[in-house]
Amino acid sequence: MTKTSRIMIVIVMLTAASWGQSLFAVQVKGKQRWPAEEANHLYLSACSAVQQQFGGVHAIRPQVTLVLGADQDGAFWDTREIRLTKWNPYLFAEGVVIFAMGDLVKREQAGIARRAVMWSDSTVDIKETSK
Repeated sequence: MTKTSRIMIVIVMLTAASWGQSLFAVQVKGKQRWPAEEANHLYLSACSAVQQQFGGVHAIRPQVTLVLGADQDGAFWDTREIRLTKWNPYLFAEGVVIFAMGDLVKREQAGIARRAVMWSDSTVDIKETSK
């Protein structure tokens, strides 16, 4: 991660913490407690990890809703919800990674399709593929 990226993440985290807001929507059923600052940090960390692992020049910030007090744990694509029976940092990070990867694939989909069409029209000598 570059120095500029780290500085930007710190600025975003400090801004979000000072406003008392999270970087994603939250629904709490019952009297569940959850660490907002830790959740924001995990969200940014998971997004950065996906961006570093799979590339891309644009920041990945998937829109998700954290639902605490759900009947079951899971990531639900149709509603873009990460449902947790109780706060679990590992499951939350996994859910953010799932949505971040999905958004990254959507963003890159047009370029991948364009390359597939171009490559399908190209020919390569079989001798060159064995080098």
